[in-house]
Amino acid sequence: MFSKRIISSFSTLTSQSILKQTVTRSYFKSNTFLKSDQLSRHVETEENNDHTPFDFTADNMIKVKKILSKYPPKYKQSALIPLLDLAQRQNGGWITVRAMDKVAQICGIAPMTAYEVASFYTMFNRNKVGQHLVQVCTTTPCMIRGSTAIVDACRKHLGIGVGESTKDGKFTLMEVECQGACVNAPMMCVNDDFYEDLTPESTVKLLEQLANNQKTKIGPQTSRKAAEGPNGKTSLFEPPTPPPFRADF
Repeated sequence: MFSKRIISSFSTLTSQSILKQTVTRSYFKSNTFLKSDQLSRHVETEENNDHTPFDFTADNMIKVKKILSKYPPKYKQSALIPLLDLAQRQNGGWITVRAMDKVAQICGIAPMTAYEVASFYTMFNRNKVGQHLVQVCTTTPCMIRGSTAIVDACRKHLGIGVGESTKDGKFTLMEVECQGACVNAPMMCVNDDFYEDLTPESTVKLLEQLANNQKTKIGPQTSRKAAEGPNGKTSLFEPPTPPPFRADF
């Protein structure tokens, strides 16, 4: 009888615990895609499905072999990220299912492993993007320095919303997290280039230059040099003093 009571009590507590967990999970669950990760989710299209052909070009196969040569033969999977990046660049800035399958085959791993990596790192776009992928940082330092106005300037000038592409396929606008240039906030990244110390006016100027295939000024859009403060360089005018000891091995 005592055992039955224990089992009954345990069952009740377990049911309550499961219910509590279910309620908690439901409370925190969100079905909406985050603006910063919607390009990392697979969307079945005519350009991206199990039958979309992909193979590396002859020139890129030379690069594939060079990348693989950096790792021991038994650890070809270590080349997964650089090979996914190479496939994405060949494919115009985004990576398809068949491209990931090809990379998995070269690395000797299961396709699912390639899918997991490509979905985890936001550097990989699993949906088609424009020629210029504009990623505006809106994390706290950039937000304090006016990133909201930068996003608005991009939206107004390009005529698209965040996560959308222009009809001519030239631009895709994204809102992302910290890009590591907080001291030069606000900033945005376009493909591989960083543009910092932005204003709405300098942002529009950059977008116009990109649209017209003109050369842009990479880095700070002010007179600032790299990440120096407003007073310029204030230290390290001479080579640092070497340590007073020498390690003998």
